[in-house]
Amino acid sequence: MGDIVNFRQARKGLARKQADQQAAENRAKFGRTKAEKQREAAEQERLRRELDGAKLHEIPPL
Repeated sequence: MGDIVNFRQARKGLARKQADQQAAENRAKFGRTKAEKQREAAEQERLRRELDGAKLHEIPPL
């Protein structure tokens, strides 16, 4: 004879499993540590300063 299955619990268990899988995908896709974010921001700032320093400034017309 088969096991008795509570459909409400099975449905909630399936939803929980899908939510866990989505969370794992999001962590892999978007998850970065604070140090990684700060390092990337510092690198972007360094590149911006380097680019701004290399700009040629136009002399306004008289």
